[in-house]
Amino acid sequence: MTLKGNLQTTAMGILPHTDIDEAMRLALSVDIPFWPQLPKMSFFEDMYAQATEHFPGITVDEAAQKIYFDFEQFMEELPEFLEKAEEKATFALTEQYSLVYRSFLQQPGLEKYSAIRGQFIGPVSFGMKITDKDKKPIIYNDEVKVFLYDFMARKINIQYEELRERNKNAFVWVDEPGLEIIFGSFTGYSSEVAKNDYAAFLSQLEGPKGVHLCGNPDWSFLLNQNLDILSVDALGVGNIFSRYTAEIKAFLDRGGIIAWGIVPTLTEEVNRESVQSLVDHLEKLWNHLEQYGIEKKQVLQQAWLAPARCCLVNTDGAKSVEKAFDILKKAADELKDRYAKFFTE
Repeated sequence: MTLKGNLQTTAMGILPHTDIDEAMRLALSVDIPFWPQLPKMSFFEDMYAQATEHFPGITVDEAAQKIYFDFEQFMEELPEFLEKAEEKATFALTEQYSLVYRSFLQQPGLEKYSAIRGQFIGPVSFGMKITDKDKKPIIYNDEVKVFLYDFMARKINIQYEELRERNKNAFVWVDEPGLEIIFGSFTGYSSEVAKNDYAAFLSQLEGPKGVHLCGNPDWSFLLNQNLDILSVDALGVGNIFSRYTAEIKAFLDRGGIIAWGIVPTLTEEVNRESVQSLVDHLEKLWNHLEQYGIEKKQVLQQAWLAPARCCLVNTDGAKSVEKAFDILKKAADELKDRYAKFFTE
């Protein structure tokens, strides 16, 4: 993998903006830019709605902002889908489902960044969120589940190919908030089966493999997967995540990068924190790892910095999120200056 850490900045895909140009400006301001998802601009910019394009059995009600699944419709539409399954267009994210993504691909100078990033909702989260007529998550339907994992992998791989045409170090990470709960005891989908299914899904992905989530999943499982990038809400769950010292050490030794989500995005939290308080929080986490034999040099060389979470609920529109990005850059600059001797070219 050619990606490097060195405390480069990136961020989650979802932004509260309603103006594409303003959102794009912010997304391009970090070291590793990304294409913004703007659900407040259009329901089709929502990460769940974006994944429904050409999915058999799915109906999107844009006015009601709801997604419906019908198993009988799924079975009826599946043969027609399979006839087109080898066509790239079947899995490409079109302008109708993301005007912002298509706009990002047209941005000048993307090749000059150290890397660029895409993102896509993962099969577990999509499968847990979308339900059938009986309100049962579709991931519990074995016939649909097999299709779901393959469908999402193909969607992600097509996006990776398109991004890589603009930057050789492009990658796509998988947004998986559902991983926080899937490994519990669920009827019809045991933890062991879920873990095997997810490992098989990751093996289908092309390019650097990454997972992002803001919750507190089974970190041991994720750190031991065939992953290159793991994005963590270090502000919220860093004290728990950092306990997995053996797994973190093994992950880093394999060349993995950890994106440390450290800057809050909620208005009251952004106003309460400072660059120094957030830097101190990270230092405590890294010092803890160092006590267990993980050299800080290795951590920093394989670290990115990011906001802790996405946020769409602030009453000030995009103002607090913009402030969070500013704090992120200042925190990164301070840490880069402090540890410049550790960084690789």
